Amino acid sequence: MNQQTIPKGRLLIIGGAEDKGEGKLLMASHNPKFVEMEILKHLVSGKASNPRIEVITTASNEPEKQKRVYQEAFEKIGQDNVGFINIQDKKEAREEKFAQRVKKAKTVLFAGGDQFKIATILGGTPFVQAIREKYFTDKDFTVAGTSAGAAVVPEVMIQEGGTYEALFESDLKTGGGLGFLEGCIIDTHFIKRGRFGRLAQAIVRNPGHLGIGLGEDTALIVKKGYEAECLGSGMVILVDGREIEETNINYVDDESAIYVDHLKVHLLVRGCKFDIRDCKLTYPKIRE
Repeated sequence: MNQQTIPKGRLLIIGGAEDKGEGKLLMASHNPKFVEMEILKHLVSGKASNPRIEVITTASNEPEKQKRVYQEAFEKIGQDNVGFINIQDKKEAREEKFAQRVKKAKTVLFAGGDQFKIATILGGTPFVQAIREKYFTDKDFTVAGTSAGAAVVPEVMIQEGGTYEALFESDLKTGGGLGFLEGCIIDTHFIKRGRFGRLAQAIVRNPGHLGIGLGEDTALIVKKGYEAECLGSGMVILVDGREIEETNINYVDDESAIYVDHLKVHLLVRGCKFDIRDCKLTYPKIRE
């Protein structure tokens, strides 16, 4: 990443199922340091009172239900200046009114559903370009994504597959994402849905990338495009393929499983920081 491409805005990538004010007792029972609605509060932290938030529901098959859930959640933290954009085709994505709404917003949140819909409907359109321009030029602007909305953020996106007990080359499907985060591949609902294998396979295919596996109610806040910090009640698993010594992925057939040697893994929890460029970690204090 060169100096000219360093974004001034923030990026918030969320593993899905972020607390919306309904799971305090359950989450606290698993993690005593659970902070209610911590991730949603970070969407607006440091900004003017009640900033404009635009939630993009393109990925969802139930946009009206998603709208109700987020309206109620944001109201709980005192945010009622929330809009919802449900673009469903390329023609809509080229309408100037949607780009104008982005220009007036302080936060844009790509909600969950199907990341392939986001990439194919919104990718390469003036709507995404408006988000990109603001992300790179406005220090008070936040681009956020949860679940599928986080998976589509980088340049390389996992579409589906790769969740069996053994890894086979033909199982995993990848495609192009929106390109807001360089050098990374993101997977979400990572612990609960057992997705370590498919992210590992994606990194074996793309060893110059860093795999980011986001647990539920867990997120990374990224500044300058590379300074990342973990927050939320769960954990983030980083998969680093730069020191791979041996793998059969280059010559394996469709009936043979993939193996890999010297794949590095890091576990992050709230307070851990790391540099995406070189994967150097800074840990929180052992005792506070």
